[in-house]
Amino acid sequence: MCAGQLIRACFRALAGLALRRDFMSLSSYAVPSPALQREVKRRRSFAIISHPDAGKTTLTEKFLLYGGALQLAGSVTARKNQRATTSDWMELEKQRGISVSSTVLQFEYKDCVVNILDTPGHKDFSEDTYRVLTAVDAAVMVVDAGKGIESQTRKLFEVCRRRGVPIFTFMNKLDRPARPTLDLLDELESVLGIHAYPLNWPLGDGPRFKGVYDREHKQVHLFERTVHGAYRAPVSVTGIEDESVKAAMEEATYQQVCDELELLEGAGADFDVEKVLAGELTPVFFGSAANNFGVQMLLDRFLELAPPPLPRESDGLTIDPASEEFSAFVFKIQANMNPKHRDRVAFVRIVSGKFERDMNVLNTRSGERMRLGNSQRLFARDRETVDDAYAGDVVGLVGNYDLLIGDTLASKNGVTFHEIPRFAPECFSYLHNKSTAKYKRFRDGLQQLLKEGVASEFQLLDAGPSQVPLLGAVGPLQFEVLQHRLEGEYAAETRIEQASWSIARWLKPMEGDPLAPDARPSLSLGATLARDSNGWLVALLPSEWAMKTFTEKNEDWIISEQPFPPPVAV
Repeated sequence: MCAGQLIRACFRALAGLALRRDFMSLSSYAVPSPALQREVKRRRSFAIISHPDAGKTTLTEKFLLYGGALQLAGSVTARKNQRATTSDWMELEKQRGISVSSTVLQFEYKDCVVNILDTPGHKDFSEDTYRVLTAVDAAVMVVDAGKGIESQTRKLFEVCRRRGVPIFTFMNKLDRPARPTLDLLDELESVLGIHAYPLNWPLGDGPRFKGVYDREHKQVHLFERTVHGAYRAPVSVTGIEDESVKAAMEEATYQQVCDELELLEGAGADFDVEKVLAGELTPVFFGSAANNFGVQMLLDRFLELAPPPLPRESDGLTIDPASEEFSAFVFKIQANMNPKHRDRVAFVRIVSGKFERDMNVLNTRSGERMRLGNSQRLFARDRETVDDAYAGDVVGLVGNYDLLIGDTLASKNGVTFHEIPRFAPECFSYLHNKSTAKYKRFRDGLQQLLKEGVASEFQLLDAGPSQVPLLGAVGPLQFEVLQHRLEGEYAAETRIEQASWSIARWLKPMEGDPLAPDARPSLSLGATLARDSNGWLVALLPSEWAMKTFTEKNEDWIISEQPFPPPVAV
């Protein structure tokens, strides 16, 4: 063997030893700690998803009411002297009665630590919703019983299915005229392709809706309405053949319910928890969130069936949630939740280990260590300091931490979670500052809000010294929210000018430095080049035809529909 071959063999051996050392040092992430297992088993982290106006945020509020976290439930449909929904904390949400930002709420109930993530239903904010779904272990899908499966519900369901997230279905608004119950079940199977098993059954609908029948315990729950649904609904429990049940219902409705229950029992289907956890079967509950009918039954049974935090993968390494080694990832950033302090909150889902305030962790993207001193537990806009937390919990890190959405925090290097989906914008607009005297306020506010990941900023390569930001977003309503928040939170008035592009494609040359300033593809008609906030080259195109032409002219380039991740620090 010559000297050169010997040297190369030594280097390979040293590299192999280094890899083995790294693996051995990370192998502790796969070993559960008995001391942490009990806390992990108590955690239930889930999202509530639905099409807009199906009652998702109302159900979130009623979970808090029945969980003891609220004494009086607000409602987005309540009278003006009633307060707004707890999870809708942003001023725009209170004005419009819709959710435009995901909210994290935590409370303890029946020895469970419950983390609820309320999400926007509107399609323009689906990017925020998709990110939140990476941080949960289950989902409650709310369906308007009068409308059935709607478009946004179908999209969010597919995201949950791809991630293997167990789904529980709540057929809502039974206090209003609803579609036939059996048709709703059939639609779950025919449209979504998932088997459905009703754990309870509605006693009528609309004005005839009197309660639900618990199929597991063979008991009827008769409900009484409360004013605006602000308090727990009084419940009386009895058997289906009890005279009080027959007296409470119209004779035809009672007979229909009995016939439907007989049909269900005759089908002979068994309830299989393993299929629920595998995402192959959805338990179905019926009720009315606005009137608190069926909410507690859903909450209690969900917490019994839903899984605690499960192991996650990091580049081939299985991370056990009860490991003593800490790991977490940032799935959301929110600015100005407290308008008095111009603060910034990074929402972190803990994957493994025990979080302790003032602990030192490594940001594996930047390679920098940081002390997590200002850690808080969020309850919409209200907060309290959190001293410790466990896998499944969501912690808010308040302050100017150099964190980005998708960052991994860990006690050791070598752990990275590739959890966060990235999306290409479909709408582009210029955001003009109306007052030159307030330019600094405008720029600072815009940079703060862009870090939330709701919109992206692009620098046109041939635009010259223009100071008008070009923004991209999944939907146009995001620009309106950004404009509203700049004015309300930073006193910076703006004007939106729509741009002509509707498609973005990320570019890398197949050879050479992808970030080199002189690396440029051939342009086709209508194509414009820009760079994103990470420095990657982007082609902005006005149509599918322009994209097709551009692709044909640049076969020596990698053209991606998805944004490239930020360059990793070396």
